[in-house]
Amino acid sequence: MSLSRRALLGALGAGAALTAASEMPATAAAQRSASRMSGANPIELLQATRRVLIDNDNRFGPARVIPVVQQQVAAIKELRADRSGADRRQLLQLQTQYSELCGWLYQDLGDFRAAQHWMREALEASHMSGDSDLTTYILARRSQLAGDMRDAIEAVDVADAAEDLAAPRSRLAAVAATYGAHGHALRKDATTTQRAYEHALELHASMDPDPGSPWGVWLDSAYIEVQRAHSLAVLGDHQGAAEGFRQAISRLPAGYHRDRGVYLARQAVALAEAREVEQAVVVGLQALSIGEETGSARISRELARLDESFDQWRTVPSVIEFKDAMTEAVLRQA
Repeated sequence: MSLSRRALLGALGAGAALTAASEMPATAAAQRSASRMSGANPIELLQATRRVLIDNDNRFGPARVIPVVQQQVAAIKELRADRSGADRRQLLQLQTQYSELCGWLYQDLGDFRAAQHWMREALEASHMSGDSDLTTYILARRSQLAGDMRDAIEAVDVADAAEDLAAPRSRLAAVAATYGAHGHALRKDATTTQRAYEHALELHASMDPDPGSPWGVWLDSAYIEVQRAHSLAVLGDHQGAAEGFRQAISRLPAGYHRDRGVYLARQAVALAEAREVEQAVVVGLQALSIGEETGSARISRELARLDESFDQWRTVPSVIEFKDAMTEAVLRQA
């Protein structure tokens, strides 16, 4: 890929970020004012707002959501000054949740420095809240972030710490083990990677059916398998990775729009590496459509890799179609 084309493709999704500020909903101060006028409980309002923000992010991407999340964090810090006891602890838990969400949004945008900052904020607030499950979840998420940053040792060590802290037979132990497994793949240790994923699946199969904790409720065997597929790609088993993504995508709930785009993009890269060019183009174009909608850097990074891998087949008509579509997508967002 030429430098100019790499720079061009790196802009995919940037348009959404540039327009986000102009599309922000009402400020936190205005929302608090509305809460007072309606008589709503501000803690309940903050909880409901977070659920709406998560749904909006999954459909439209992080750039439009980040400013609102940060406004809510500022509002929570102000409310803490006027509360005590259980209310204050609830606000600290909410501050943790919003900070973790902000870290995730920056992670999806590919701004890892900002993601690390917000994950540190979340970990500190979780300790103050006294919620050990929430602290365990934040540690597991830090392992996932380290994996995205390709920091193998950090991914393994933080996951081990989270699993040690997790309650026996808890979903959180399986979450931590899943992210730690990818750290072993980054270390190019195929045997330990497979053993770690089997351990994660065993933890999932034996976990308490009524865990009593809301964290990591999205974890199921399909999620573990899609992470394994990602690890197989890192280890060079592209056929295995492509098949793993295909199966996981077929089991993905309909609402997981952006995640579907991420997995499609990774499947397309694996197919291209396995030299299944025509199928890689078909899957890549599906991922591109979702990438345009969501502005996810996780999708655009994979698509840029796919575009580069297609250079050796640049005269193939379907590859030309994909490259033209990539260029047009960037220009539409410029």
